[in-house]
Amino acid sequence: MEKRETGRARIWELDFLRGIALILMIYFHVIFDLYEFYNVPVSYYSGINYYIGKTSAILFMLLSGISSSLSRSNIKRGLKILGIALVITLVSHLYNPDFGIKFGILHFLGICMLLYPLFSKLNKYLLILIGTGKIVLGRFISNISVANDYLFPFGIYSPTFVSSDYYPLIPWLGVFLYGIALGKFLYSKKQSIIPFKIKDNPVSIIGRHTLTVYLLHQPVILAILWLIFYLKG
Repeated sequence: MEKRETGRARIWELDFLRGIALILMIYFHVIFDLYEFYNVPVSYYSGINYYIGKTSAILFMLLSGISSSLSRSNIKRGLKILGIALVITLVSHLYNPDFGIKFGILHFLGICMLLYPLFSKLNKYLLILIGTGKIVLGRFISNISVANDYLFPFGIYSPTFVSSDYYPLIPWLGVFLYGIALGKFLYSKKQSIIPFKIKDNPVSIIGRHTLTVYLLHQPVILAILWLIFYLKG
């Protein structure tokens, strides 16, 4: 989710794809807020809205894996993202424990960036194999029943576990590893693979400021919805 790939020229299509992921995420969170806070009968846990939310998250994971293969400061980036994620955990639990975020997309991405050095030297085909193994393992782990939540970062949790945003390392680390492999396949020269550039389009502009937009979008959405419903009486 971090916006900087490298000290070289920016790879514009990655910014554009981040912008797409942000737009999908904002739409999903509007639906989520309408349902959870204003009882509007729109579903976010099934149908097209569910898949829009998951598409946004998967895009962020893939792009983060690609960016990690281009960056020289993954530890610094990972610590920054994880620190922000922990603040979000605190704030969300103070606001409403029922919506508290224990291991959301930022927690996941921060940890993945910190783990990147363990995978950086692996062959791209081996990365795909390990990533697929993580995803398959996730199907088995989801059926495990435990009495506590000590292993929730790995996708193992009790029936009472709650996190309004939840992306555990298993299976989702597999998608991040796919992103690292894509970086090795497509961006070994650390430059754009597309022979043309769409200059200064709105999607790429917001994609260049992903973290800022991510942190601000929910308060802005909630403020706008509150105003709309207040004016409606």
